[in-house]
Amino acid sequence: MTDDHSTRTGIPGLSHVDHIALTVPDLDKAVAFYTDVIGGTELYRIGPFDAAELPKGDDGRDWTDAHVNVAGARILISMIQIGPNLNLELFQYEKPADRRTEPPRNCDNGGHHIAFKVADMAAAKAYLAARGCELMSGPMVLDEGPLNYTLCNYFLDPFGNQLELVEFDKQAFAETAPVTLYTP
Repeated sequence: MTDDHSTRTGIPGLSHVDHIALTVPDLDKAVAFYTDVIGGTELYRIGPFDAAELPKGDDGRDWTDAHVNVAGARILISMIQIGPNLNLELFQYEKPADRRTEPPRNCDNGGHHIAFKVADMAAAKAYLAARGCELMSGPMVLDEGPLNYTLCNYFLDPFGNQLELVEFDKQAFAETAPVTLYTP
């Protein structure tokens, strides 16, 4: 396997994913869930940033419209580190008033989920169930194809965001992947 970044196409200088972000309706409750239940560590909290209180840009747009594509916003942000390779940025928008309050389903445009690798699916499911998490049916047993040797099970955070548990010692596609895969 090779990992020669010099021959790849894409964003010049790209080295890795720095973080992913979720929007949540209650930042305090989200931080508690992702630290106390999932096991992350809060790195920092900033804000609120309110478009009404920040200078407009040279083009006349408010700060939040120009920077996060949401006009008239008021935003609070927290960064949570989960394990050695995931920074999860949590956003709480207090404005605008017309924001949607339901997360997208996996099938909706913008749908998403975060998968957490675990060593013992049964123990992880029991732990989450004991803490009131809604678990989907499963685990699904993937015993052929590129994900051979994998168990997975979806669950929801307190706000309805899709999350997933995955358990595997190896995955079949790793044997022929054109890059070196992350292993802790």
